[in-house]
Amino acid sequence: MKQLSEQQIMLHGFNNLTKTLSFNMFDICYTKTRKEREAYLVYIDEQYNADRLTHILTNVSDIIGAHVINIAKQDYVPQGASVTMLVSEGPIDEDSPKSINESLPNSVVIQMDKSHITVHTYPEYHPDDGICTFRADIDVSTCGEISPLKALDYLISSFDTDIMTIDYRVRGFTRAIDGRKLFIDHEISSIQDYIPDDVREQYDMIDVNVYQENIFHTKCKLRAFDLDNYLFGYTTKELSGEEEKRITDALKKEMDEIFYGKNIDGSRS
Repeated sequence: MKQLSEQQIMLHGFNNLTKTLSFNMFDICYTKTRKEREAYLVYIDEQYNADRLTHILTNVSDIIGAHVINIAKQDYVPQGASVTMLVSEGPIDEDSPKSINESLPNSVVIQMDKSHITVHTYPEYHPDDGICTFRADIDVSTCGEISPLKALDYLISSFDTDIMTIDYRVRGFTRAIDGRKLFIDHEISSIQDYIPDDVREQYDMIDVNVYQENIFHTKCKLRAFDLDNYLFGYTTKELSGEEEKRITDALKKEMDEIFYGKNIDGSRS
C-alpha cells in the first residue's frame, strides 16, 4: 500500500485510525424442484460451514499481518453459519487479559481489543420461482497500520461470486509528534485500485465515494453469463428453448435487482 509523505512523520503514541472493510457477496442459482432447493442449501452449508469459514478468516488474518486472540464459531439450523475472530496488530503478552467467554455460548465473544474479523452466511430460496441465493457478509476491522484491503483479493477468490458490494471506511485520527491530526495514512481513490486487473475485467463496477469523509463504496456484477453455471443438478441440455429463455431472464433480473438494490418491473416485493 502506497504511503503518503505525511506517514514519514514521527507519530505521537500509537496509530489510532480504524480501517473497516465490509465485503458482501451473492451467489445465485436456479433449481427446478423443492427437493433440489433443499439440496442446494445442504450443499452451501457443507461448502461454507463454520470450520471452512474459520479457515478463510484465519488466512485473512495472516494476509493482513494480524494476530488471532480469540475465535468463536457457530453453525445454525436450518442453515447458515457465523464466525467471529478477535485480532490484534501485534502479539499479545502472556500477562495480557484473556478472553472471558469460556462460560458463554460459543456464538458470543467478549474481548477487550480493537480489531476483529467476522463472517455471517445467509442461504435462502424463493418458494415458488426456483431461484436460490447464498449471501455472505464479511467485516474486517483493524486499528493501527495494518490494512484489511490487503486481503480483498483473497476474499474475492474464496467465494463463488456473482454480485459483490464492497465498502471501505477509515475513521478516527492519529497524530504527528507536533499534535497535527492525520485522518488517513495511505492513498486511495477507489476500492477498485485493490482488485487485480484480471478480476476487474470480469465485472461491471460502480463506485460511490465520499472522499472528504474517507468512505469508499464499490458494487460489482459478473459480466459473463453461462446458464449452465447457474443450474443446480442439471444442464441446459435438459431444457427446452422456452424454458432456457425464461430461466435466463429470471436469473438476470434477480442479479440486476440485487446489484441496483431495487425491484424491477413489477417483480416480487
